[in-house]
Amino acid sequence: MPELKPILLVEDNPKDIELTLAALEQSQLANEVVVVRDGAEALDFLYRRGTHESRNTSDPAVVLLDLKLPKVDGLEVLEKVKADPVLRNTPVVMLTSSREESDVVRSYELGVNAFVVKPVGFREFFDAIQDLGVFWAILNEPPPRNGQ
Repeated sequence: MPELKPILLVEDNPKDIELTLAALEQSQLANEVVVVRDGAEALDFLYRRGTHESRNTSDPAVVLLDLKLPKVDGLEVLEKVKADPVLRNTPVVMLTSSREESDVVRSYELGVNAFVVKPVGFREFFDAIQDLGVFWAILNEPPPRNGQ
């Protein structure tokens, strides 16, 4: 049986974190959800640096990445992940309130797997997160990792 990979949630808004975690929990996903609150910490997690140096979990099944983040913004995180031969196949979903065309275009230029605008309504937001979690953590078949 394949290893259950964590979901990495990169979000700085406490209310969005709470809603996202509740929606993923209601989806009954068994995947651990790791929450980091800025882009620098996301990179530390992905590269096993700093407080995440000795993490036991495998690389994420998906990274749910906010665009506007403290320290290192979402586009910079995305650029580093997709430029790295080890991490580039990790699915990244930009999960943001931005509807700016330039953000969408730049995200796809950098290799984002999906760009999802956070719905304003509670129920719509909740449903969107549940669908994302189920798709990326269960239904999506990622490519095999080199050497695995």
